Amino acid sequence: MARHNKKKPHRNFKRRELKPKTEGQEEYIKCVLKNDITFCDGPAGTGKTAVSVGLACQHLLDKKVEKIVITRPVIESGRGLGFLPGTFSEKIHPYLVPVLEEMTAYLGKESVNTYRSSNTIEVCPLEYMRGRNFHHSFIILDEAQNATFEQVKMFMTRLGWGSKAVINGDVEQSDLPSHAQGALDKCFDKLEDVDNVGLVSLGNEDIVRNDTVARILYYLNK
Repeated sequence: MARHNKKKPHRNFKRRELKPKTEGQEEYIKCVLKNDITFCDGPAGTGKTAVSVGLACQHLLDKKVEKIVITRPVIESGRGLGFLPGTFSEKIHPYLVPVLEEMTAYLGKESVNTYRSSNTIEVCPLEYMRGRNFHHSFIILDEAQNATFEQVKMFMTRLGWGSKAVINGDVEQSDLPSHAQGALDKCFDKLEDVDNVGLVSLGNEDIVRNDTVARILYYLNK
């Protein structure tokens, strides 16, 4: 009698749990949960992307939203997407790697691929968002220091019913020409007293990478 090989069980995926690692991150999480739109400024390593992506994934799993949309400006050192070789997908892939890595930690690779195939998770360049509206969605603008003021305004007006928006950036690391910089600063100045808009600033004390990173940034910014 032939013996049937049993399939080996899949290893259970252990999801990363969203837990604040600093007081600043705790404030950031509370701010996002409380407001419709949250701005977060802070240096590299403070968890801006990790926290916002983690919150978005948790909202999706808890069925608080139906869709996650993550966008970022596709510009490096003042150069746009057009100078890069390859297809559209190949051009934007390097920009998406940090976000996709965070999503995979929270959801697992198979789930991320499934959600992306069904367009439940959408990752796209900021330049391709004009004219769209997102209802019951969690939308994130990452690396917003490389967005112009007009682009940030355009992004905020994509927010539909039952949605949340998070805008992350580091005002000290813009790759835009000097005349086009300052969108995040302007938003922090103008939106301080607007209802349902939260403003969070993370500092070197919130850096959760190697301690050397915090020391380097401290001396470079003196």
